[in-house]
Amino acid sequence: MKPTIYLSGDHAGFELKNKIRYWLKKKGYETRDFGPYVYNKDDDYPDFVIPMARSLLKCKNKDSRGVIVAGSGEGEAIAVNKLKGIRASVYHGKNLEIVKTTREHNDANVLCMGARFVSENEMKKAIELFLKTKFQGGRHLRRINKYKSLGS
Repeated sequence: MKPTIYLSGDHAGFELKNKIRYWLKKKGYETRDFGPYVYNKDDDYPDFVIPMARSLLKCKNKDSRGVIVAGSGEGEAIAVNKLKGIRASVYHGKNLEIVKTTREHNDANVLCMGARFVSENEMKKAIELFLKTKFQGGRHLRRINKYKSLGS
């Protein structure tokens, strides 16, 4: 069974998020979209990314992941990383090694991407790598356990 992919973003990533959602569905993934559902240049990303992250945390399939497509991905990562159990990373394009490393070493469960920096094609490659890369555990788990109890 493929994991569920939880999606959200903001107005700047609205169009790309919808393309990514359609692409993921074509690849056989179940998706849960937390918005935005309509373009509104004045929307506030916490209204979408926080409910998405909370829902991801409740998911029984621990292979499920969150994908955020917004203007930069930075504020969104800061916001969701406030939630205990979320480990969000930002990808700004070019070198995919950071996507692989954030899964292998940090067990990241949310990938944030900036629509102003990352093309649709780059996003697709990053998401594929993010979904297929496994956490290595070992010394990395020891490090994660040192901060696991932090957060709200």
